[in-house]
Amino acid sequence: MSEIAKDIIKTHDKWKGDRGTWESHWSEIDERVLPRYAMTMQSSSSGLTKGQKRTDKMIDSTASIALERFSAAMEAMLTPRNQRWHRVTASDEALAADHDVKVWFENVTNMLFKQRYKPSANFASQQHEVYMGLGAYGTSILHTDAHDEGGFRYRATDLREILIGLNHQGILDSSSRKFNISARLMQQKVDAGRWSTIPDAVKSALKTEPSKEFEVIHCVKPRVEVDKKRLDYRGMKYASYYVAVEGQTILGEGGFNTFPYQASRYVTGPSEVYGRSPAMMALPAIKVLNEQKKTMLTQGHRAVAPVLLANDDGVVDGFSMKPGHINPGGVSPEGRPLVHALPVGNLAAGQELMDMERSTINDIFLVTLFQILVDTPAMTATEVLERAREKGALLSPTMGRQQSEGQGPMIEREIDLLQQQNLLPPMPEALIEAEGEFEIIYDSPLNRAQRAEEAAGWMRTLEAAVAYANTTQDLSVLDHFNTDVIYPALAEINAMPPSWMASPETVEQKRAQRQEAADTQQMVEAAPAAAGVMKALGSAG
Repeated sequence: MSEIAKDIIKTHDKWKGDRGTWESHWSEIDERVLPRYAMTMQSSSSGLTKGQKRTDKMIDSTASIALERFSAAMEAMLTPRNQRWHRVTASDEALAADHDVKVWFENVTNMLFKQRYKPSANFASQQHEVYMGLGAYGTSILHTDAHDEGGFRYRATDLREILIGLNHQGILDSSSRKFNISARLMQQKVDAGRWSTIPDAVKSALKTEPSKEFEVIHCVKPRVEVDKKRLDYRGMKYASYYVAVEGQTILGEGGFNTFPYQASRYVTGPSEVYGRSPAMMALPAIKVLNEQKKTMLTQGHRAVAPVLLANDDGVVDGFSMKPGHINPGGVSPEGRPLVHALPVGNLAAGQELMDMERSTINDIFLVTLFQILVDTPAMTATEVLERAREKGALLSPTMGRQQSEGQGPMIEREIDLLQQQNLLPPMPEALIEAEGEFEIIYDSPLNRAQRAEEAAGWMRTLEAAVAYANTTQDLSVLDHFNTDVIYPALAEINAMPPSWMASPETVEQKRAQRQEAADTQQMVEAAPAAAGVMKALGSAG
């Protein structure tokens, strides 16, 4: 037994116990919002029946549909698949203006997107799962690692498996993930050189039951003593341990320069490690809606197949509800019905109450916010910019956090992996002297929506200036606008492809040609008058 292994197992068990309340909360959400994960949070994967029905407590699917739309909206605003949603550049402004440095960072950005969206990397699907977990649980974790054949490999980590820890600054720096693995696969990892040993119990199982599974903990935490002179894992910032729970044995030891897990949280409470989600805020409305729908289904059934009320005189002994059947004695000699349907209540009022809860759920999942442009398509350019500005202001607090906690650490991890695999282009000398310091510039639709305030301000100011010029016939008010700066910035805010814009050299060439044509036209128009003057001067001479 190893003391390190014992400490890792002890820490995992403590963290697991501290998270019990969260898991109970997550289980309620699974049952009503994300049923494919229902019954997994507090059970081992080996105890589940694959394909088992898990929708028993989900009467209404409004929240589940809202979660899907929330995830799609997050992806569209933060990591759209058909756009470049970030770039990297030098931290120093003077260095960022250097042509060689600028070209190098452009190549790095191109390499990041090329490797990220390769089919083998599986980024798009896993990032969608991250957004689903974020909307459901408030915490979602992405694992970014090197692919065996080069490049990246992403995996949305099951929150049931992994526990996380934060440092004194609230930054994720520790994780403990418990998973099951068969004896045969454990031996394969030893054969591949990834692990150094396996416990005696696993060796015995290999002979009799190689498919038997054992619990393993993967712990990643800051290394206590980093030996910067060493090039192996002992010189890396984070220590990595694989520990077999049975036998308390260290299977393998390694390290990382950058933290391999990126945890995104929606919002957090004071001193809480895990985030709180839209589903948590909507849970009361979801429960009410489920109960309302149960009542409405019961009442609707009664309305379609009503309960009959009749006088106790034996008339309805042989009463039939079959279509076309005649029931003698169902009316009095005067024609008054002797059988009546039981009133079922006000179904319209019940539907209105359900619509109120559905509206609340959609608001919490931001569905209503993203329907603004869809519901009002006939808008002027100024109105569109105003809507975008409002959307950017409303989304910035929640979505902006995903860039700082999730995307930023992920991009740093990717660049580290590219460097380890020698996939980065040769670094310019000026950047080497600056020790490769870089920063991330986000160009996602969310960031453009936030910048829509600038574009909307320009449109409002221009409208005021044009109105003044039309009223006073004084065009000098337009001299205050630097259009050479404004229109390229507007193109960037509106996500216009750079290739659609003319280069500064082409713009200058067009202007020179236009000025030359204007000068020529002026000379042509002035020619008759000049000829008259010359003739008059000749006569006078």
